[in-house]
Amino acid sequence: MRIFSWNVNGIRAVWNKGEFKKFIDHYQPDILCLQETKAHQEQSEVDLEGYKEFWNSAEKKGYSGTAIFTKIKPLDTTKGLPDDIAKKYHMEDVYGDPIKEGRIITAEFEKFFLITVYTPNSKDDLSRIPLRYKHWDPAFLEYCKQLEKSKPVIFCGDLNVAHKPEDLARPKENEGKKGYTTEERQGFQNFLDAGFLDTLRLFKQGNGYYTWWTHWANARARNVGWRIDYFLISSKLKTMVKNADIHSEQMGSDHCPISIELDI
Repeated sequence: MRIFSWNVNGIRAVWNKGEFKKFIDHYQPDILCLQETKAHQEQSEVDLEGYKEFWNSAEKKGYSGTAIFTKIKPLDTTKGLPDDIAKKYHMEDVYGDPIKEGRIITAEFEKFFLITVYTPNSKDDLSRIPLRYKHWDPAFLEYCKQLEKSKPVIFCGDLNVAHKPEDLARPKENEGKKGYTTEERQGFQNFLDAGFLDTLRLFKQGNGYYTWWTHWANARARNVGWRIDYFLISSKLKTMVKNADIHSEQMGSDHCPISIELDI
């Protein structure tokens, strides 16, 4: 089973470029998790034969949003966080309620839960760091641990953080900036401390493995990037993961797709 994740930075844009269909034809994912769809399902021209579609779109049009396209019919799907967790962590800040921004879809399959997640950006002025560190990250972790009581969890998507210095090309220059603050990195580390595994690091070490590049200064061609897109899994699934990869050759977005292969 091959599961892919991709922040498409606008599904209509990547479809119109011809890159989305090219991606599907080439990789034929069993399950595809998307972030930043920036559309409602009825606005999308995407209609893939053999795939069921599940969307969670933001109330604000043209913003955020997630989707799951899957050849394997899930047992169930849910959007967002459970009400009790959302209320416990008081999600809303000056920018609004991230739960209303279509950032999470959970699909339950026979042997695992799969979550696609688009973590809120901390903003250039770091004004959303309190939301990230005190509310969003701990709420999402609690949710994953809650699900894990029933069966193993896989979650993937744009987590908007580079975890370690090897996860971005220029760590010294970006120290303390959005995506590489102490708070964001600790939020990620808390998932590892809770037992979740960063799948790419099971197979590849060192730097150069990036998933996002700025449009400036020919950064992608020079591979001056960041790894901010991840697949994390419950430790019980470790022996079932046969590969994890980054597909930087796939164009169409400022992010590239990532994938894992499961023997399950």
